[in-house]
Amino acid sequence: MPFEGLGLDAKILQAVKETGYTEPTPIQVAAIPPIVAGHDLIGIAQTGTGKTAAFTLPILTRLAAQPQSQRRTRVLVLAPTRELVVQIDENVRAYGKHLPLSVATIFGGVGEQPQIRALRAGTDIIVACPGRLLDLMRRRCADFSQLKALVLDEADRMLDMGFLPDIKSIVQQLPKERQTLMFSATLSKEIERLTHDFQRNPKMVQIGRRSNPAETVTQLVYEVTKGAKTSLLLHLLREPQMNMVLIFSRMKHAADRLARQLEQSGIRTATLHSNRSQSQRLRALKDFKSGAVRVLVATDIAARGIDVDGISHVINYDFPMHVEDYVHRIGRTGRANAIGDAISFVTPEDHGELRAVERFIGRGIIRKRAEGFNYSATQPRETTEDDRRPRHQQGGRRPQGQQRQHAQPRHDSQQGQQGQQRAEGQQGQGGQQQRSGPPRSQGGGGQRPSRPSGQRRWGR
Repeated sequence: MPFEGLGLDAKILQAVKETGYTEPTPIQVAAIPPIVAGHDLIGIAQTGTGKTAAFTLPILTRLAAQPQSQRRTRVLVLAPTRELVVQIDENVRAYGKHLPLSVATIFGGVGEQPQIRALRAGTDIIVACPGRLLDLMRRRCADFSQLKALVLDEADRMLDMGFLPDIKSIVQQLPKERQTLMFSATLSKEIERLTHDFQRNPKMVQIGRRSNPAETVTQLVYEVTKGAKTSLLLHLLREPQMNMVLIFSRMKHAADRLARQLEQSGIRTATLHSNRSQSQRLRALKDFKSGAVRVLVATDIAARGIDVDGISHVINYDFPMHVEDYVHRIGRTGRANAIGDAISFVTPEDHGELRAVERFIGRGIIRKRAEGFNYSATQPRETTEDDRRPRHQQGGRRPQGQQRQHAQPRHDSQQGQQGQQRAEGQQGQGGQQQRSGPPRSQGGGGQRPSRPSGQRRWGR
């Protein structure tokens, strides 16, 4: 079915055409008509299938059909991360550019005064993170008395990661008569029961199995010891087809440390996690999208807000603790029927989580060994400021007046150990990688089809 058959406003159809999209995705075909008709809806589909447009296009159509003379916020979209808020905002502006509608974003990490002005001005569409929005609502900066629609994007994450109290507080202050939409890639039965507090007789739209990653993603497991993970990563990054790589780490400080180690090996790298300022996060995504950096190291908080075309590989440097996180992490590649690889490093401590993921997705994941890699290698030592000093100054200066101690002779075993450590610290450093290369021949099941030329890819 073409977009023209979904009941969308003519000006929105014009905007969709100008963005280059020609055919709606299955989730859009299934979700747009009931939303245009005013029904509450739960939409479940794999990542990269166009869920943002599935609620943005019909909501804009309903707003276009109900113009109002008095400025009041009519649509509220809640999302769990700043990156996802920014992405939704970009979609709304692109599809609504021919309509006289205003849109604003609300999230932490930036100045609040522009956000307060947008709320008090009655901006038509507000896209927000729950925490900052609730804070401003408690200070009576927002008027949602004329709200017509509420959208919870990534609903399972919103309700399952501590956002539920904030969301309940927000919903209690919204009009009872409203349209409520929930979209996600996964939605557990337990979380689904909570939706009854927010929705009235919702329609259910489900595309594919709830737990399935995209079929175009090749999933691989590399079993490795914890101390050899960084060396294995450097070894794999030598492959030229790894030209746009998203790496997931569990902890923020570990992400920063890994990024420094990759930079020291000549690999341009950026980081994305909650300790980074908003300007730093936006710059990291911009550099990753443009190719200024080849690798982006992120934590799970950013997993659902990264919508970047062309990610060739997702690497779970730290295996996720929750199965839903696995699905969302690897969903950053293989989007909109494009091909991609998802590689997971699994240590002996991760086998329980790996079995849980395999049960969740309903199949085993292929185990693979890296050719030419020394599995007894240890993690490269991070270069410190002390390493950059001349050798005679390393270890700090001696206190004034202290006599030089006579050097003790080193045993051959000590010399051998230090030489081995230096060799391991240098292992896998391949310098800047090329951005093009031969087709993959291993680990991906042979030659795989490419996307037809000229076909535009949906982000979410």
